[in-house]
Amino acid sequence: MSEGNFRAPKLPFSLKPRTVVLIIIAIVVIAVIGSSFFVVDQTEEAVVLRFGKFTRTLGPGLHWKIPLGIEKNYNVPTQVIQNMSFGFRTERPGVNTVYSKVDYPEESIMLTGDLNIVDVEWTIQYRITDARAWLFHVDNQEKTVRDISQSVINMLVGDRAILDVMGEERATIEFQGQEEMNKLFDSYGLGLTVTTVKLRNIVPPTGPVKDAFEDVNRAVQDMNRLINEGKEAFNKEIPKARGEAEQIIQQAKGYAAERVNRADGDVARFSDVLREYNSEPDTTRTRLYYEMVEEVFKNNKGEDLIDRNLSNFIPLMNLESRKSAGAAPAAGGNQ
Repeated sequence: MSEGNFRAPKLPFSLKPRTVVLIIIAIVVIAVIGSSFFVVDQTEEAVVLRFGKFTRTLGPGLHWKIPLGIEKNYNVPTQVIQNMSFGFRTERPGVNTVYSKVDYPEESIMLTGDLNIVDVEWTIQYRITDARAWLFHVDNQEKTVRDISQSVINMLVGDRAILDVMGEERATIEFQGQEEMNKLFDSYGLGLTVTTVKLRNIVPPTGPVKDAFEDVNRAVQDMNRLINEGKEAFNKEIPKARGEAEQIIQQAKGYAAERVNRADGDVARFSDVLREYNSEPDTTRTRLYYEMVEEVFKNNKGEDLIDRNLSNFIPLMNLESRKSAGAAPAAGGNQ
């Protein structure tokens, strides 16, 4: 076909110039309306730019902007708590969270203050507090957050021994880590606040280091067990010994009080006897003699007392002997 014989294909319908104009106007109107309104969610704030320059920040709701790309909006989730993991990744969060099997040792392997190697996994939770600062003050927000968090945790772990990191200093690292991260984020003007720093897993790296550390850990556990057993025995025996000692002390005090009271009574009695003796010496001497004899022989039976000349007592003794002898046949007769 020659160029002179070429003809434009005919459309199945005919368009009048007026119809074309109306279609163009309708497209422009739809484009203007579609680009004039935007919605901000309840958890977001919108930053509006005009020709790339910041103009205003808008809260949740339906808002208007200059259409056709003159003004653009960027919605930032300022009311959402966001998570960031270090040393591991979460594949599927939920009640039964599934973690990735891939490790990230470049994030978690650290050197402690006593020159041991430890594998520390942790998470941070943060919330964007300034949408404008979050968008414009730092070029790569996520990388900046990761770098700052890693540097802070490395610093805190490097200031402590490995046993402290794995034990009693764990909560301190979390608290100080949150404070230090917020200070650095504020200095960078990043527009976010860290709400939680949580150390997830702290273990020695796999290999000889881990085996040696487990041996040390078992030794420490045995030491603590023996210490607890010793404390238990101490708590069992010491109160018992203290009770026995207190009992002996009380008995000694009672015995001392008894002896003192008895001595006081003897002194009072001696004073009374002395007073009587001074007034009636002979009578008192005789009475004391009889009382002494009675005290000495009060528990003895079958003892006979006679005077030095054997007078006035032998007939009485014989009488007592006959009386005893006469009692026996009488008893036998009754049988």
